[in-house]
Amino acid sequence: MASKTVEFGGESRLGSALAEINVTPFVDVVLVLLIIFLITAPMMLGGIDVRVPKTETRTIQPEERLVLTVTRDRGVFLDSQPISLDRLSKVLSGMVRRNPKAAVFLKADEAVAYGTVMKVMDVIKKAGIDRVGMVTEPVRPGGS
Repeated sequence: MASKTVEFGGESRLGSALAEINVTPFVDVVLVLLIIFLITAPMMLGGIDVRVPKTETRTIQPEERLVLTVTRDRGVFLDSQPISLDRLSKVLSGMVRRNPKAAVFLKADEAVAYGTVMKVMDVIKKAGIDRVGMVTEPVRPGGS
């Protein structure tokens, strides 16, 4: 098939212009990015794994508040960072000075001794924080 010569304002061009954009490379890149995000998203939601006790009452979901975690081996973590009770007292006191209505959510493994949890709660109360939420897991209907 012979190509046509088209004249526009004294210029001549061969053939017709390609009016379609090839979106295949764009779709390939988007699919690769989607796969990367699907793989990495669960890793970003990580924290410290503890088995919290189950309760029948509705639990409070932590928002932008401080989360204290007590692990089975009596380790204390402040938002996934290990911390000693002395240092925790100083951090919480500073937080209360900045925000008098500060709230703390306490996540403790169900295997931790009651006394250990009470020591952490004592540090929280001494720092001046009155709003303490205990994080639990809801009981599944028909089971534990």
